[in-house]
Amino acid sequence: MSYGPQGPPRRPGHGSTRRMEVPGDQQLYGDRGQYGADQRLYGDRGQRAYEDQYQYGDRQQYADQRRYGDQRRPGDRPPPGGYGAPPRPRPRRRRRFGRVLLIIFLAFVVLIGAVWLYLDLNLNRVQALTDYPGRPAAGAGTNWLIVGSDSRAGLSAEDQERLATGDAKGQRTDTMMLLHIPDNDTKPTLVSLLRDSYVDIPGKGKNKLNAAYAFGGPKLLAQTVELNTGLRLDHYMEIGFGGFAEIVDSIGGVEMCLKEPIDDPKAGIKLPAGCQELTGEQALGYVRTRATPRADYDRVIHQREFIGALTDKAASAGTLLNPFKLFPLLANAPDAITVDEGDHLHNLPGLAFAIKGASDGSTVSTTVPVGRNVGSALQWDEAKKNALFDALRTDQPVPDSALVDCAC
Repeated sequence: MSYGPQGPPRRPGHGSTRRMEVPGDQQLYGDRGQYGADQRLYGDRGQRAYEDQYQYGDRQQYADQRRYGDQRRPGDRPPPGGYGAPPRPRPRRRRRFGRVLLIIFLAFVVLIGAVWLYLDLNLNRVQALTDYPGRPAAGAGTNWLIVGSDSRAGLSAEDQERLATGDAKGQRTDTMMLLHIPDNDTKPTLVSLLRDSYVDIPGKGKNKLNAAYAFGGPKLLAQTVELNTGLRLDHYMEIGFGGFAEIVDSIGGVEMCLKEPIDDPKAGIKLPAGCQELTGEQALGYVRTRATPRADYDRVIHQREFIGALTDKAASAGTLLNPFKLFPLLANAPDAITVDEGDHLHNLPGLAFAIKGASDGSTVSTTVPVGRNVGSALQWDEAKKNALFDALRTDQPVPDSALVDCAC
């Protein structure tokens, strides 16, 4: 067969390394073919990517080769599909940012835990609540006995003069309040127990209520309150003279609004009428003074109002977010507060929330009803007293007839 001077036609792939042309590529891009399309669409990077894919094949293979090194020996053929293209780097910024947030969060949790543990371990504790024959059975809700001690222990002569505590010896209490926190939606109730209340003191006969503390300290006082109210106490808290003043000063004072001026040299205060910030010294005199028209009755009202305002300010954002107030408060609180042996720091938030309500009306505050005077002592009204404490024992609202000087 004759093929002419040019010889037989060559078959593609025999003796030629030229790439076969695709008709569409030829018409659109000329001799560049698909390489031209890549270059026009993506520039030189597109052409290089195409050439890398054409030369090395699967990208994963190339990634493996870069990760584990080139272990080929001279004369080895490349693996099927080639080595692929290099992998894209993974973003690390988000992962690092998440780790930073996690570290900050863990550090904050550790700090809170350390502060909580420090405060709990440094609370002063005393054996106040004990079992004994005839102790009242537990009722509904939770009962706190809150005591303001006028003990001069730990106060220097200068502190006693500054706080106008006098020079009385021994341990006594000027403030006694019973706080009932119900288990239902009934309002908490804060009851003032007048210090001159004439009650039965176990083993001591009839006497004033504050004499129980002088005779036997917190344990005898708690037992006396339980037997005369019929309520079983669950928690005990006591605040001393010096600690009270330091807590007030650590939060920058507490605002109180006085309807009438108070001038009491014995309590060391001379306060004008109107709203004003009370310092620790002034606050201590304010809750102790009896230089008012109703003496002890005004005194217990001042105590309930002030302890509510104090707790409200101590738990406010202005205190908790201000390190110049928060850290002094945390430093002074453990030394100022004494609790029962079975009490811990986690018991105090519920107490603080209920006391705080005395300043805004969400907690009922009242005084034990008094029937008549026995000399300088005060005899409780039996019927009204029973109605008051029976309601607390069963988590029921206190009848209006049993409320005295009530802030409801």
